Amino acid sequence: MDSREKILSLINLKKTLARLRKNGRTIAFTNGCFDILHAGHISYLETAKKKGRILVVGLNSDRSVRRIKGPRRPIMSDKERARVLSALSCIDYVTIFQEATPLKLIQTIKPDVLIKGADWKNKKIVGQEFVEKNGGRVELIKYLPQFSTTKIINKITHCA
Repeated sequence: MDSREKILSLINLKKTLARLRKNGRTIAFTNGCFDILHAGHISYLETAKKKGRILVVGLNSDRSVRRIKGPRRPIMSDKERARVLSALSCIDYVTIFQEATPLKLIQTIKPDVLIKGADWKNKKIVGQEFVEKNGGRVELIKYLPQFSTTKIINKITHCA
């Protein structure tokens, strides 16, 4: 499969996941900006994929990233970021969302597992209540603080 075929609209993603669920597959979901892909992201995504489940990544749109990270971000467009993510073997599907949070996306695809970094421990995780209410669970994956897109960008701009 060409990796671009893994980038789906919400409508097509919903249909695809319904078919996979009928075949007994577990759907895991995570989200993020993934502005400059780094080793911390790879570790996180590979861990999220474990146990043969289907891993869906909700990718913040350019507008959404600007709301979260400020006017100088993202570095790469949402189409470029989706293309890079879709090429990773640990990711089954990528979909871009426009909203400030992925709540609407989570409510639409109804993942069995909602995945966030362990840095979210003791914080309000968007969609957690919905996922748990619908029989799913939340998993926290070890956060590697030495890897940070913001730190990489600062390093590059201070070296230039």
